[in-house]
Amino acid sequence: MSLQSVREFFLSRDIHLPIIETEASTATVALAAEAHGVEPGRIAKTLAFRIADGRVILVVASGVARVDNRKFKDTFGKGKMLGADEVVALTSHPVGGVCPFGLPQPLPIYLDHTLNDFDEVLPAAGSVNSAIRITPALLASVTAGQWVDVCGSAA
Repeated sequence: MSLQSVREFFLSRDIHLPIIETEASTATVALAAEAHGVEPGRIAKTLAFRIADGRVILVVASGVARVDNRKFKDTFGKGKMLGADEVVALTSHPVGGVCPFGLPQPLPIYLDHTLNDFDEVLPAAGSVNSAIRITPALLASVTAGQWVDVCGSAA
């Protein structure tokens, strides 16, 4: 169903990006990179947070980036990652397939600058074995995402 919501999202916006479905799980950055034959940094992971004012936000970042607590707090105030059940309830996507497309309700979407290290990134497409290939600029346009600097590179 979640994969279908992503298909409907693209169809309703006349966006022609093929959804890549694999036999292998792509539920982690390492698995996704292996399944798609790309470096882990090109995997665009989507993280869900509840921030201090009670809003839920999605942050999309390079697969090798780590949230920098100081940068995050300076940008959004305090925040806490959501648990798996809450993520599914709010996004309709399972953990490992969470993406900024096909959401049942609008959520603010923030794109970390680490995505701009790549000409093309691969976010999930609503299931633990799907993704799309997209440029960071098109990802920002399609999601109305705002660029932020809340991550650092992996150590």
